[in-house]
Amino acid sequence: METIFNYFETIPSAHRSLILVGGITFFWLLEGTIPLFKFDYKKWKHAFPNLFFTFTTILINFTLAFLLLRAADWVQANNFGLINWIPKTPLWIYVVLGVLFLDFFGAYLAHFTEHKIAVLWKVHLVHHSDHKVDTTTANRHHPLESIIRFSFTLLGVFLVGTPIAIVMIYQSMSLIFTQFTHANIKISPKVDKLISYFIVSPDMHKIHHHYKLPYTDSNYGNIFSIWDRILGTYMEMDREKIIYGVDTFPDEVKNSSLKELLKQPFQEYKKPTGLEEI
Repeated sequence: METIFNYFETIPSAHRSLILVGGITFFWLLEGTIPLFKFDYKKWKHAFPNLFFTFTTILINFTLAFLLLRAADWVQANNFGLINWIPKTPLWIYVVLGVLFLDFFGAYLAHFTEHKIAVLWKVHLVHHSDHKVDTTTANRHHPLESIIRFSFTLLGVFLVGTPIAIVMIYQSMSLIFTQFTHANIKISPKVDKLISYFIVSPDMHKIHHHYKLPYTDSNYGNIFSIWDRILGTYMEMDREKIIYGVDTFPDEVKNSSLKELLKQPFQEYKKPTGLEEI
């Protein structure tokens, strides 16, 4: 564990890029082999706006990375934050707790908040308005949302007290997990159910992408499924019944246009059409 910790403490940017590109490539190819849904679409055309938003997310995170570094250095130097107030533990427990709590503040809490506050939902809408969810959907975030998510991660670093090594471990895991959970891949229902007790599984997350409430407001988790289960936001649904998109923004042509997606957060708020029967 010490070797891993030391590696991520100074992980080169090139290695982080390799994790991103390697993950997308791997799941992209896997989707062609074991697809969950056989989409009738031009894969590269669909991927264009999603990859554009992936690039803007990388650019924003890279630009603001110095804030994470300074925050991580400060909490370590001042012994500040949840994991630093716990009696001395083995390094692996320290790392696991750091990643677990950072996953809550940096991902679950951010995601939950975006669904509950109208102005933030309009920004997050870009992610949900994809009608063909696949691995490229993972980082389909409007630039404004990238800033919002970064702010929550920064808050998490302060509250949890994570050194930069744990921040990098978390972000690397987050990249792979978001690609995995959005990938259009078919896994045995029993296997998917089993892993969903510990981590967010593909079927579990895709329920969150169903076009209508209450399913849209469930399964907010990023890496660990524990937060949804503890906080009562976990839901199940037959994956064959999932319909991607958002009920109030049904125009797939507009939702596939980069120009329209960039304008989406500035449109008038539209209330959900109603609750779907469970």
